Amino acid sequence: MTTLRKVAILIFISMFALMCFAQDPQESALEKAKPALHKFSPQEPKRIELPNGMIIFLQEDHELPLINGTARIRGGGRDIPAAKTGMMSIYGSAWRTGGTTTKTGDQLDDFLEIRAAKVETGGGVDSTEISMSALKQDFDQVFEVFVDLLRNPEFRQDKVDLAKKQLKTAISRRNDEISDIEGREALKIGYGADNPYAREAEYWTVDAVTRQDLIDWHKRSVQPNNIILGIVGDFDSAAVEAKLRSAFASWPKGPAMQETNVDFKAPTPGTYFVEKSDVNQSAIELIAQGIRRDNPDYYAVRVMNEMFGGAFASRLFNSIRSKQGLAYSVGGGIGSSFDHPGLFRLEMGTKSGSTVQAIHSLEAEVARLIKEPGSEEEISRAKKNILNSFIFDFDSKDKILAERMAYEFYGYPADYLERFRAGIEKVTTADVARVVNKYVADKKFAVLVVGKSQDFDQPLNTLGQVHTIDISIPEEPSGASASAKPENSNPEGKALIAKVVQAMGGKDKVESVKSISSTSSQVRPTPNGNITLDTESVAIFPDQFKTTLHAPQGEMSMVFTPKVAFIAAPGQGSQDLPEAMKEAALKDSKRDPLFVAQHADDPGFSFRANGTQKVGDTTANILDISSEGTNTRWLVDDKGQVLRAEFKTTTPQGPVQREVDYSDYRPVDGIAVAFKRVTKDNGEVAATTDVKSVKLNPPVDAAAFAKPTD
Repeated sequence: MTTLRKVAILIFISMFALMCFAQDPQESALEKAKPALHKFSPQEPKRIELPNGMIIFLQEDHELPLINGTARIRGGGRDIPAAKTGMMSIYGSAWRTGGTTTKTGDQLDDFLEIRAAKVETGGGVDSTEISMSALKQDFDQVFEVFVDLLRNPEFRQDKVDLAKKQLKTAISRRNDEISDIEGREALKIGYGADNPYAREAEYWTVDAVTRQDLIDWHKRSVQPNNIILGIVGDFDSAAVEAKLRSAFASWPKGPAMQETNVDFKAPTPGTYFVEKSDVNQSAIELIAQGIRRDNPDYYAVRVMNEMFGGAFASRLFNSIRSKQGLAYSVGGGIGSSFDHPGLFRLEMGTKSGSTVQAIHSLEAEVARLIKEPGSEEEISRAKKNILNSFIFDFDSKDKILAERMAYEFYGYPADYLERFRAGIEKVTTADVARVVNKYVADKKFAVLVVGKSQDFDQPLNTLGQVHTIDISIPEEPSGASASAKPENSNPEGKALIAKVVQAMGGKDKVESVKSISSTSSQVRPTPNGNITLDTESVAIFPDQFKTTLHAPQGEMSMVFTPKVAFIAAPGQGSQDLPEAMKEAALKDSKRDPLFVAQHADDPGFSFRANGTQKVGDTTANILDISSEGTNTRWLVDDKGQVLRAEFKTTTPQGPVQREVDYSDYRPVDGIAVAFKRVTKDNGEVAATTDVKSVKLNPPVDAAAFAKPTD
């Protein structure tokens, strides 16, 4: 191709692009000349109902030599007691990893891996699922695993324990991301914290779940008349139908899953605030009640959503993000769910310094929507956007099958999908104006803000009364603890702490310690054997601590102060640690024997002698210590040496009952220091520490506790 010809082609392409995109607001002649969309007629899967009530859908798709299947089973998190919230997550995990009565989950992993196949399980709010995926030639073998897991799960205890441990880790990190906080708290505001669609697992609800609970749930819910099974892929329907009938027809019908009645109330208007001090932006939501998808106004609402907040061409995007520059992201609309009201959610992310201004802009756009519900051009464009993207939502047979199964599950007409396009096409500007008047005009929104208040452009109370939301992660249910105010010290307790101080080196020596550093060797058990870590620790009393671990993989430091908590590695930058971990570390620091001894005369500390208890062959005196919500039990020998500390603390896996045994006391500059510590969590050894060296009052650079710049 000559250079002249290349230039000519480029000029032609440029001119054509200008013709296409430099149009006036009205439709161009080219746009008007476009043919009408073809009729949407998806291939309907074959529906089979077995005598036992199981519903089966078969959808042939010969494009690839694959076969996929999913069984959706009625019953989920909304059907279990609030006291066991989180059970569906544990069930969904341990169902697959726990294996069957004849094969462990690990054996199933090996079997499936060599066939590039999958069988997976999961639990949700209203249902649970088991799915499979296999090459065509492996379908028979993989299907046997699928059926075995469906009918004969074992829920082995070690896998149940692992699922609970993983869920507790997730709980400990649930406040890490601003988006997670925003989504969770919006559901609580929109539905109520006790509504099963908004409930969240806590450490104690996870602890309440037992293996027997999972077995009982499986027996209750996994009955053929509660199951909708869909198979899609490269198969002959007649042959697969015969196989499924052979596998399931003899399965006797069981009790039907009774639907739980859930009460839905509109959210209470007001301003709700969550403080998150480690961010430089705010997450904002306006929240009200939405509709169900079977509402006759659904299509008009869908068009209104698209026009107002559903696309790059929406009003919210153009006004708040593009023109005003107030948002990183903005959008939303009236939500709709199959069998319960969705939420009306308008979401926005903005920099901290424009928080209140952004809220006012969002409210102004809502007011404008009420006054100007949508022009012919806006509604026409919104309808085209929905219809043009519709094909991509259902451009494969597996997507169509999944949608058809949802209609079956929620009791919607089989042709609901085909009705969608006609429903959107019929929407008029008058319809949009009507739904705006019906669902928006009288709404009093709840306003949720998550961010750093000290950086806001204006105080949030300029919007009205502010309801502050506490997102700290509790270790136990509210009201479960004893009174926050500890009992007063008793004479025996005061005498016992005085003996401890004397054995440690005396009041003057103890109170002279302002900082301490040490080196040690620590052995920690892991599933793959013990690992040994060399550690360096430095502390400035009362609340600055740094520990550096030297492992074969490299060096890693953890720092805890009232202001920061982070983990850092040379050349890799730093990462903030969860707030719950920081709180637990600072609490535990106040249990250090030297720190407590320094507060022997502090009226904020309570010391109560409480009988005796055996530590090995020694009869030790019990000393219960309380201060600012921190409770610790010491076991002290007759010399005044602390033999053991017992307390409840929080690890990344959740709350544990911890024991620390102290021994091998040696003098360091006149202070008795335990050179050996054995830590047990819930009765199992978590670490064995041998101290190598200790320095009292070493010079410490304050920069040691500063977060490095990445």
